[in-house]
Amino acid sequence: MSALQKETMNDAQPLLQVKNLEAFYGPVMALRGVSIDVFEGKVVAILGANGAGKTTLMKTISGALAPRKGSITLAGEAIQGREPDALVRQGIAHVPEGREVFPFLTVEENLAMGAYIRRDKAGIRQDMEMVYDYFPILLERRNQPAGTLSGGQQQMLAIGRGLMSRPSLMLLDEPSLGLSPLLVQEIFAIVRRLNKEQGVTLLLVEQNAQVALNTADHGYVLETGRIVMDGSAEELLASDDIREFYLGQSAGDDRPEKRWKRKKTWR
Repeated sequence: MSALQKETMNDAQPLLQVKNLEAFYGPVMALRGVSIDVFEGKVVAILGANGAGKTTLMKTISGALAPRKGSITLAGEAIQGREPDALVRQGIAHVPEGREVFPFLTVEENLAMGAYIRRDKAGIRQDMEMVYDYFPILLERRNQPAGTLSGGQQQMLAIGRGLMSRPSLMLLDEPSLGLSPLLVQEIFAIVRRLNKEQGVTLLLVEQNAQVALNTADHGYVLETGRIVMDGSAEELLASDDIREFYLGQSAGDDRPEKRWKRKKTWR
């Protein structure tokens, strides 16, 4: 039983539960028996270096990549292998790495695209106003083509577009990528507000371990397609291994063989 399961063993089942997930790119195995839990109303961070399998995990959950083995359940219902469109309708919004806004559509048209599964015009307008409240710069630029926005503004737009489907679970893939430290702090402050004020459950993939763990309730460390460590955000921030390998802080013995031995005992 994982630390997160122990923390919540008296609660309801996880909103999202991934068990023994395996995924491949051709003959290359990208996920090797990954298991995670995400409970409703929580922020969960997936940490790991480039090539660890973080984006693959997000794509598999959101239906962009079919798993070879394992299970994915949302609110107790099996969803592995379903098409992305069906998963949006079931409540999953994926904000991908690189933002992937529609560059020739305006800001407002991009937000409207996020609500394509909905028909409640009044509710869509209300949610668009909510997005503008969280991201005032988008209101100022609502008639501007998305491709002319800065990187930070495009990230705000991508998050806002995801919110327009009224998701029960939002997947955020590398929201800090390519942004200045100041913009990273601004984006994550809004992410925290969305979680606290709107009750949005978030699964967050992030290389910036410090900002991710300062935002998350719980974290998992993914390495070469395997979960090698998990715990509360506080536990991970206090871990010598996390400080050394992800925060660049010395944990004492700098000999490579010592670091490797300690790293292998994580899980």
